[in-house]
Amino acid sequence: MFPQFGATADSLSKASSLVLRIGTDAHLYDDPDDVNIAPLLDSRFDSEKCEALKRLLALIAQGADVSNFFPQVVKNVASQSLEVKKLVYLYLLHYAEKRPNEALLSINCFQKDLSDTNPLVRAWALRAMAGIRLHVVAPLVLVAVSKCARDPSAYVRKCAAYALPKLHDLHQEESTSLEEFVDVLLGDNSPGVVGAAATAFKSVCPNNLLLIAKNFRRLCETLPDVEEWAQIVLIEILLRYVVARHGLVKESTMLCSDSQSDKDSAAHGNMTYNNCGDGGEPSDFKLNRMMLRYYIEGQDRYLSQSGYITGNNNKLDGLVLTTSQNDDVDILLQCTSPLLWSQNSAVVLAAAGVHWIMAPREDVQRIVKPILFILRSSHAAKYVMLCNILVFAKTVPSLFAPHYEDFFICSSDFYQHRTLKLEILSTIATESSIPAIFEEFQDYIKDPNRRFVVDTVAAIGLCVQRLPTVATTCLEGLLALVVYESSVNNSCQIDGEVGVLVQAIMSIKAIIKLDPASHEKVIVQLAHKLEIIKEPAARAMIIWIFGEYNSVGKIIPRIVPNVLKYLAWSFVSEELEAKLQILNAAAKVVLCTHGDDLSTFKKILGYIVELAKADYNYDVRDRARVVAKIIPCNDIFPSQDNTSCSLEDTKVHHELVEAMFSGNIPPMSYSANRLRIYLPGSLSQIVTHAAPGYTPLPKPSFLLTDGLGLREFEHGAVEHAGRTEPSNSFDVNDSDNSSGSSMDESGSVYDSRGSIFSLADSEATGFASDTNNNVQNLGAEDNQEVPLVHLSDASVDHGQTRENNEGNTSMFTSTDLTGLMSTSALESWLDQQTTLPSVHNSEQSSSARISFNDHNIEVKPKLHVLLDPANSNGLRVQYAYSSEVSTISHLLTCVELFFENVTTEILTNIAVKDGDSSGNVEPVDEVPKETTSLLSSNEMTKVLPVEEIASLHPQQTIKKLLQVHFGHHVVPLKLAVFCNGKRHSTKLWPEIGYFLCPWSIDMKAFLDMERQLPGMFEYAKRCTYKDHIQELEHKEQTALQHDKILIVSQSIASKMLSNANLHLVSMDMPISFRIDDASGLCLRFSSQILSSSKLCLITIIAEGKLSGTLDVTIKINSEDTVFALNLLNRVATFLQ
Repeated sequence: MFPQFGATADSLSKASSLVLRIGTDAHLYDDPDDVNIAPLLDSRFDSEKCEALKRLLALIAQGADVSNFFPQVVKNVASQSLEVKKLVYLYLLHYAEKRPNEALLSINCFQKDLSDTNPLVRAWALRAMAGIRLHVVAPLVLVAVSKCARDPSAYVRKCAAYALPKLHDLHQEESTSLEEFVDVLLGDNSPGVVGAAATAFKSVCPNNLLLIAKNFRRLCETLPDVEEWAQIVLIEILLRYVVARHGLVKESTMLCSDSQSDKDSAAHGNMTYNNCGDGGEPSDFKLNRMMLRYYIEGQDRYLSQSGYITGNNNKLDGLVLTTSQNDDVDILLQCTSPLLWSQNSAVVLAAAGVHWIMAPREDVQRIVKPILFILRSSHAAKYVMLCNILVFAKTVPSLFAPHYEDFFICSSDFYQHRTLKLEILSTIATESSIPAIFEEFQDYIKDPNRRFVVDTVAAIGLCVQRLPTVATTCLEGLLALVVYESSVNNSCQIDGEVGVLVQAIMSIKAIIKLDPASHEKVIVQLAHKLEIIKEPAARAMIIWIFGEYNSVGKIIPRIVPNVLKYLAWSFVSEELEAKLQILNAAAKVVLCTHGDDLSTFKKILGYIVELAKADYNYDVRDRARVVAKIIPCNDIFPSQDNTSCSLEDTKVHHELVEAMFSGNIPPMSYSANRLRIYLPGSLSQIVTHAAPGYTPLPKPSFLLTDGLGLREFEHGAVEHAGRTEPSNSFDVNDSDNSSGSSMDESGSVYDSRGSIFSLADSEATGFASDTNNNVQNLGAEDNQEVPLVHLSDASVDHGQTRENNEGNTSMFTSTDLTGLMSTSALESWLDQQTTLPSVHNSEQSSSARISFNDHNIEVKPKLHVLLDPANSNGLRVQYAYSSEVSTISHLLTCVELFFENVTTEILTNIAVKDGDSSGNVEPVDEVPKETTSLLSSNEMTKVLPVEEIASLHPQQTIKKLLQVHFGHHVVPLKLAVFCNGKRHSTKLWPEIGYFLCPWSIDMKAFLDMERQLPGMFEYAKRCTYKDHIQELEHKEQTALQHDKILIVSQSIASKMLSNANLHLVSMDMPISFRIDDASGLCLRFSSQILSSSKLCLITIIAEGKLSGTLDVTIKINSEDTVFALNLLNRVATFLQ
């Protein structure tokens, strides 16, 4: 109404932000260098010094290099102002390593401050001295720590304890002296000092548990008063001491007797086929033993000794046990019980882990309610707690069975939370709770998120396997779901519907395997559904079920002739997986038939084999030849010779045929690589591999009582009563030496990462990955010629590397799209929800790929305008970043400048110089000798001098190479262009992609380095890519035929190489029979960060149709977190 009095939302927002910033130092971050800092540092007033130091710290926070102020800052270390002194200490800690000589000048002031009357000053001085990571300073720091460890102030003693790990990293030869300081600080009366001492103990001497023995009881008494994050460390130390001193508790869950485990499992309806081992032993008990060995032995030792659990010997011979009545065990449990209700979820989990390992079986119940209470906290804490609950529930299902309603899905739950809850529900389901759980599942099936529906259907199958009494009800519902999903797929294609149909049939197959004879009507109904089910994967599974149970019952043998004729009639129109299963099913029918229909079945088999031999797919042709050779063939294939038939009466031939087509399916067994079997509360349990710093529990009875004191024995053997026990105190082995059957033989595979489907043939087992290569052998050898094209089988097991004989279970994202699933657990935990490819795409992904490692990629550097001719009297200056690496310094970035005269007059005296300096540029013919020494110092010149252009004629263009040093990859560089005696100011904007230099490595070295940078060093982001569409349309207009997938690969590679200085390691292009399918396309790039010389690996994975917009996943592995995240955002920007 009155615009002159009105205000926009933007102005109101700015006004409110200004009001909130009043009285704070937030304005320092807006423009920290808007004033001259140097005079303020030399001011007589402490307020001005504080202002200058705050601006320096603000510049440091923004990534600027302000080390040139080091001398002026150091002289203020003797200031009497506490605020100035604190800011100076912060500045010195940041630049002490870069300016060691100047930092040593302040040591005298630090030593003087150690005797100050103010305890804050003494603590700050000690922190500053310990933060100077120089070997020359280490002896002085050691003296300072010895003095402050006995300081009357608890805060100073606490800082002394925190200084010990830093001193240990710098001065490891003085470990004995440091252990003495740890011993002194552990006996301190202040809880804050004890917590800091526990942290120092874990870093300095984690295996010297004799130090804990002196103060064990007092540490337990102090534990509730220690600060929260120190409580976690102290709980772990106390647990390790009790295990090393007394051993494990024989009444604990880990060591419960066979009869007790059997009794508990039977009481909750869990004693089924899936819960018993080969010898009739409950698998929950076997899982307990496997987890116990893994807790103590660790991954490498466990896998090297047994690898898996067998039911032959479950006695833990040689294991020293204790009882829950032991004084130390009782004190530990008592002091950790109050912490179960701590406000810190990590403390709750640490205390719960102690009770899980050491408490008697009947007392473990006390951890349930505190753990369930944590499920109401943040999403990250909720995910971590669900991962641990899943382990507890798999081991003792009765623990959480009464609380099944707490695991019902909420609308606010992330997908990762939902998958974990579904698996927990399927684990703790009992006869009394299964009706309510199935009622919830009925609602979940209606959820619009089809991935979640797939997981729900898989959970239904798992519930039936645990409780076979509800099999009939579930089969009816699953059959109805199959009919509905097949009708939906036939009428319209909806994303995710195919996965629901496939998983429903997989669950039905798993239920049928429990008792095939009682479910023959279900098999007949599935056979009838072949006419309406069109999805190849679903048809292949139904055909497998038909062939596997063709002789079961009385109804199925009657429909075998009609079904087999139908399959022979539809063989030509079937997809690959269905054709292979038809061949197998026909062979199984012939082997199982012994009546009058045998001749008819042989003729049908012969007809199918003849069709298969002429098929366009070589897998089908090979399978047909195998069937023709091993099945009795005198009257089926008369054209063949009798050499193969002569073997049919031999025992070897008979056993071979039976093993291939009619062999019994081995039961599934627990495997260490499919379970979260690390210590509760550890990072390794979340990321499912041994994270850096993870150590198992010490060997039980590592410390033994000997009269007046304790004796320490070597780790790996325990001498007791004059005899030496072997290092393997457990005589528990694994039941199966194999890694389990394939998806077709084992039903639904369902874990905390969601449902994983593999429709590959059961004979495919993948290739082992060699993970023991030396990191130093990254590049290809100079004399070794690398082949241009690599043909490889892409049967990487869903993005997870296979474990080798050494037990290495490191994970990496494979070139297959399903490899993204290997990182989902982790990305979810970081609240980065990774969208997984649909099951439909996974099924269509190619089983082989072609890898190129030599390419002719067109690189198109992007030109930017540095100086517009309208503002510079007709001089146009453009620039493009060069892939050339500076030979002067690795910190310099090369930029190509193009000077063009667009006027009709001659331009003279053209030069480029640093915009912050003054004066004219003197022409140079070569780089001065002083440049090298100048560039090596911290005060690096921002712009290297270039030769001046004396004259530039009209319409003439001259190129020059400019070498510059950017202070930060987001801060522009000020430049001044001189022409005809006039100065023109401009800015050169940095391109983070050229803060790299190419690092030439081969594919094998790339994968090795990628596996060494998982978890926190891996960053991923999704975007779209459509620049290839125009290129494909242009190519289609020409008369020549072009490979579309190759064009798309070259387009993405060209876009990457045109915007970043990278080395193209390989382009993996899938071999697919769908011409328009790009799923499986993977490009790998390697580079090195110029400033830090750290490796940076980039992986680009595409999925979708070639003719449309591609969904691209960008993954970067690098130790430089800030740089990698900025580079990730930049790559996503120029790709989409």
